[in-house]
Amino acid sequence: MPLPATASDRELAHSRTISFKGYKRVDGLWDVEGHLLDVRPQEAAWPGGGRAANEPIHSMFLRLTVDETGVIKDVAASTDASPFEGMCGKIVSVYTTLVGTRVGTGFRRNVLQLVGDLNGCTHMTELLLGMGTAVLQTLAGEIPLQPDRKPFNLDGCHALDTSGEIVAKFYPLWYRARAVSDSVKNDVVTPSQDRWQIQQ
Repeated sequence: MPLPATASDRELAHSRTISFKGYKRVDGLWDVEGHLLDVRPQEAAWPGGGRAANEPIHSMFLRLTVDETGVIKDVAASTDASPFEGMCGKIVSVYTTLVGTRVGTGFRRNVLQLVGDLNGCTHMTELLLGMGTAVLQTLAGEIPLQPDRKPFNLDGCHALDTSGEIVAKFYPLWYRARAVSDSVKNDVVTPSQDRWQIQQ
């Protein structure tokens, strides 16, 4: 369903496209590639440079090669367009420090520690942060489920709340009925309360 119409006429000022593709390799590994592209329909200027209309302001590529458990085995990064040519792309080699990191719980925190702020490129790191879920989608169905281990995605969003109806129906082993107490009214539980109850 598309978004409702806006209350005012408008014209396009900027377009950012982020895309991800996942590939299964014949050697048993997986490649997940991302591309970030910024363009403006009019000429853009900034200190040190500028771009003609529809010429890429940012065009950045990133590839993560992972094994079946989501451990990063190789990283390739490329900056094809950036506001400060010759400078922005100098940092791409730092992204190889991610080799050995596992895409899963704590991935975003690890990324920001390794390549956040002055340690990396703002836009390349932004692309990388979005690649975590793309890796998980690529590996979905490829990793055998272990019946005695809680699936990683449970309690990761409201739909997969372990006290909710989706988990009760599709993951009954991990369903936890929500406790009722004087501090919880009308079946409303704050996230901190819910985590505490699940841990008991």
